[in-house]
Amino acid sequence: MSGLFGSLSSSVQALNAHSRALETAGKNLANVNNPEYARQRVVYGSRGTVMTPQGAQSLGLEVRAIQQLRDALLDRQLMRDLSLESSANTGRDAFQRAQAALGEIIDRAAATGSGTTTATGIGAALDDFFNAFQSLASRPTDHGERAVLLQKAAILTDRLQLADTRIAQVQTDLNAQVESDVGEINRLLEGVAELNGQIGRFEINKPGSAVDLRDQRQARLEELAAKLNVTVSEAGGGQLQVSARDTLGNEVILVDLATVTGPVTFDGNTLSAGTPATALALASGSIQGALSARDGAVQTLRDNLDALASQLVTSVNTAYNPGGATGNFFAAGGVTAGTIALQAGLTAAGLKASDGGAAGDNAIALAVGALASRAFSTGGGDGIDGTFSGFYSQTVSGLGQALSTAESRAADQTNITSIVRAQRDSVSGVSMDEELADLTRFQRAFQASSRFFNVVDSLLENVVNQLGRG
Repeated sequence: MSGLFGSLSSSVQALNAHSRALETAGKNLANVNNPEYARQRVVYGSRGTVMTPQGAQSLGLEVRAIQQLRDALLDRQLMRDLSLESSANTGRDAFQRAQAALGEIIDRAAATGSGTTTATGIGAALDDFFNAFQSLASRPTDHGERAVLLQKAAILTDRLQLADTRIAQVQTDLNAQVESDVGEINRLLEGVAELNGQIGRFEINKPGSAVDLRDQRQARLEELAAKLNVTVSEAGGGQLQVSARDTLGNEVILVDLATVTGPVTFDGNTLSAGTPATALALASGSIQGALSARDGAVQTLRDNLDALASQLVTSVNTAYNPGGATGNFFAAGGVTAGTIALQAGLTAAGLKASDGGAAGDNAIALAVGALASRAFSTGGGDGIDGTFSGFYSQTVSGLGQALSTAESRAADQTNITSIVRAQRDSVSGVSMDEELADLTRFQRAFQASSRFFNVVDSLLENVVNQLGRG
């Protein structure tokens, strides 16, 4: 009797175990399109044996654990590559916005040193401005030429001012993006700390059992890595410690078990975190990409436009007003691309082709027109190197090269990230074919255990009926 009852109990245990395996396979299939989910697997084990008068008897099959199929090394590698990818993409997007703000079309030739300007860009406005002075030199008394010159000069100053305003707005937008990312980072850090606490409580007696919570935490960590380069380490009890590096390479703890040690802050230039607040070194992530672009190629573009505007004002005023007594062409003093303007009160009738010469004298117009081909040198005290058009072309080319490099880096890093993600998915991802095969296998096992249960039940029924007749 004890043998039949023991077999009946064992079959019940087996039914429960196979039922749990079926549920797990079904859960895997339900999450086949969930990027945060890591495949789960039932770990079978024996409940042990006991000694009976008939000998050793098994206590049956049981589910020891639900195992989450994750590779910690691949998870961390993916976090690093996601951080690099986000940095590259953010830099590329910033340079694309700067190109649009400049108002020039930059083709791939810019990467080799030649830029492309448009009919509505600053380069064209520079050419039109000097051409208008040359036309005035050929007809110094023509009122129409004077009006055209004044119009071309106004267009040039307007385009320089507009470009500076738009590029400054790109930098402002990058600041706003960083501030938004900082808010998101603090939210993610709070989420990781909270999940750490839940996992620690859930796994206090069953390490590794909080598989769904671990999935959620890993997803938050990957979102965090896309914004800020962080390091993750085990802290015991299933909980993690999240840290970054300061400018000296020292570890700055961001999350310690279930506690956020200090919020991340941004003062416009420096990202700080921890307790006490420490400046962080940014190696990757969207914040690094935004700040690198803002203070790198975008700022260089703006500085070059300021240098161009300042040199233009100085050179034109010197040629237009050689004696310094008959009035400047441009307003002087602290000139930048954002503040360049024509001299107040300048009119077409008041434009000079010469400095007090006879009618038809074109000395001043010739002198200003000749500036178009003059080569400047910073070594000689000038603000730019080369001609006005050449310097501007190099400025456009510099942005084009930065954009081309950023696009190439973003494409390469996206490919690398895809490869690492595919490797991670081969371990943690759900394969529909594999899960359907497991579903069939567990179904057959359940059916076999059910049949065994029916056989034992039938035997017990026969024994009870026979005893009743006796």
